[in-house]
Amino acid sequence: MNFLTYPTRPCPRRSVIALAIGLLALSACGRAPTDDILRGGVPAMTNLHQASSLPPESVRTVARRDYGWRLIYHPARAPANAEQGAAAALCGLERRRPARIEHLPRIDPLADPGARIIDIYCA
Repeated sequence: MNFLTYPTRPCPRRSVIALAIGLLALSACGRAPTDDILRGGVPAMTNLHQASSLPPESVRTVARRDYGWRLIYHPARAPANAEQGAAAALCGLERRRPARIEHLPRIDPLADPGARIIDIYCA
């Protein structure tokens, strides 16, 4: 008889081993919550968009830099004193005060029309 005509049963031990390997691989995929700290003592888990005190629809990017913070936002969707409020909130995360705010020119104004880039220097 041909060996292809008989139904084969999987070995139970192989199934258990394959299942164990699969579970181990899946458990290794996720990353535990981080305890990392950004420069200035800000926990890496901090929601910087929310911490900027700006409405969520106006914030594009918040990034920590050596001098302070870089913020890209839409002024049309933000309150009148958005820059000062965001500077106070972000520098406040480091328990520092804002020293100055610099407006940067857009390299590609078509990339995100109406967005503004500012650098916030903390003292």
